[in-house]
Amino acid sequence: MLALEQLAVAYGPHKVINDISLTLAQGQIGCLVGPSGCGKTTILRAIAGFEAPASGVIRLQGQQVSNSTTQLAPELRKVGMVFQDFALFPHLTVADNIAFGLKDFNKAQKAEKVSRLLQLVGLPDLGKRYIHQLSGGQQQRVALARALAPEPKVLLLDEPFSSLDTEFREVLARDIRIILKQLHITAVLVTHDQFEAFAMADMIGVMQQGQLQQWSTPYELYHRPVNRFVADFVGRGVMLPGKMLDAQQVETCLGVFRQRYLTDVQTDDLVDVLIRPDDIVHDDDSPIQATVLEKAFRGSHILYTLALAGNEQVYCLALSHHNHAIGEHIGIRLDLDHLVLFPRLT
Repeated sequence: MLALEQLAVAYGPHKVINDISLTLAQGQIGCLVGPSGCGKTTILRAIAGFEAPASGVIRLQGQQVSNSTTQLAPELRKVGMVFQDFALFPHLTVADNIAFGLKDFNKAQKAEKVSRLLQLVGLPDLGKRYIHQLSGGQQQRVALARALAPEPKVLLLDEPFSSLDTEFREVLARDIRIILKQLHITAVLVTHDQFEAFAMADMIGVMQQGQLQQWSTPYELYHRPVNRFVADFVGRGVMLPGKMLDAQQVETCLGVFRQRYLTDVQTDDLVDVLIRPDDIVHDDDSPIQATVLEKAFRGSHILYTLALAGNEQVYCLALSHHNHAIGEHIGIRLDLDHLVLFPRLT
């Protein structure tokens, strides 16, 4: 449904997007994450037709809509967009906001379409209200319904939850995912919040300084990051020093472990091993002891910051009935299903 092929976008001599390639099938939801200024929104604007490529190609349903010499007009692309500030019209009712883009519909067709969309987004009785009478989450649903009304091929969402309360964002992201899946609509979400991305996306791309570092499923990003930047950006973790005993085995202060993914390592090479909070298991019977430095209560779990015997620090996500005090010594063991390591930086 959507394909970017070696896409580059430049402002004058400065390339803000460089050599981006990715694809989404019909009904897939993709997400672009990364720090501010990395080029996420520029990619959305290029897909929508608001930015012309310096090089590369954008295809929608196999049709070439952008290259360095030709641009299909935005209104001809069948692309919908939900903006960060919702961009709703305060002088129009909810129903009139949703119907705004339905230029070729008669009055009865508009009414039927709006009624179905209000039902779909969970606001069946709010069509006659004005925007200021709605909560932020309700406004977001109206913005979604308005973008869906013209039946776009691709829906673009530019940080759509950034103005909402943190605890509400993930819930709304899951709700919108369900709606898009019901309609089998391809979508691209831009966010700086990885938890929104995990809640909503089938595929996630991590951006850094205009380049796509990795385009993978959420599972692959978390468990098999391709480089240090992705490992640091996605999830929480630390790099624990290690030494290769041979091409498959690495020795750390928490034991010896077997790795399968790094192929260019030799005996005695120094490496860093990525350790996630869920890799560290609280185990009273373990001979490995750690000291509690910090703790953060998360309801069902507590996130501990622990100091090891050699002063290395790791995180441990333990069930909250394991409630230990700062300074207390606890037993831990490493439970690694996915060993991720990188050559030591010199």
